[in-house]
Amino acid sequence: MFKSEIKSKMGEDISILVKKDNHPWNYICECGDASDLTVKEVQNTKAIFISHTHIDHFINFDTIIRHQIGIQRRVIVCGPKGIAAQVQAKLKGYTWNLVDAGAIVYEIREIQSEQAIKVFEVVPPLWDLKEVGMMVGNTIFDDSSFVVSCLILDHKTPSIAYQFKERDTIKIDLTKSNFGGGQWIKELKVAFEQKLKNQSILIEGKAHKAEDLFHLLYVQKGDSLGIIMDHAANAANHAKIKQHFFQCEKVFIESFYKNEDQEQAKLNFHSYASMSAKVMREAAVKIAIPVHFSRKYKKKEVSELLEEFKQVFEAKE
Repeated sequence: MFKSEIKSKMGEDISILVKKDNHPWNYICECGDASDLTVKEVQNTKAIFISHTHIDHFINFDTIIRHQIGIQRRVIVCGPKGIAAQVQAKLKGYTWNLVDAGAIVYEIREIQSEQAIKVFEVVPPLWDLKEVGMMVGNTIFDDSSFVVSCLILDHKTPSIAYQFKERDTIKIDLTKSNFGGGQWIKELKVAFEQKLKNQSILIEGKAHKAEDLFHLLYVQKGDSLGIIMDHAANAANHAKIKQHFFQCEKVFIESFYKNEDQEQAKLNFHSYASMSAKVMREAAVKIAIPVHFSRKYKKKEVSELLEEFKQVFEAKE
């Protein structure tokens, strides 16, 4: 299961920290102001996911660099076309004469299209940008227990939305049998995955046909988490969102403007409360959380925006 927390306070720019149960690393989504993001959380981050590099989504990357230099491992940065040179430019903006070559490696995955991702590396102290490979498809990050896929939205610049998807797991219900635990459970799961119905499974000295034990197993659907930042409230974006995030467990979605300011939203290629909520409802998302509000709104207006979102998302058909 994924645990997600908004690390930016009211009035700050957006940043979300993602963690996973029984997993050692953190994942940062968006590098806006984040006064609640701790040094330890930054140093324990394995990958950073950036939607686009408007200043309110990228300004805090400098602070992240400061905390990560010296951790002596690889950190992955994912983002839109052009982000590799922008990461390099941030790094080259400082003097690194006291930093060793092995202090850190930044691997930058630059999304060229929804089927092509260029991979770069930069290392101290010179931070020369080196293209090291190409990834095919829309999977931007692949871990043994989950994957992250990407989607390109229009914000008058490419804006990347991300979905974290936990792999489905096979579980066993021993209450349906008189058997105790043991190595046989692992063997049964392998037989189930590989469709080896006639596989012999030895339990307490007695052989059983795998197919006769399959009723003890069930598939536990993996958790899912979406991060949808700045996007124009148009039909093309909405169609892509509804397809990619269909039945997602939880989604953070940009809701920059109140309904009364939807014309301004259109001019600035942003979304607004009721439209973001409508798209989430039509995508059958279970939990939708509106985020990233215009800083022109005071606390009362933000509360009104949240209520506008809630009324549409929770509306009965």
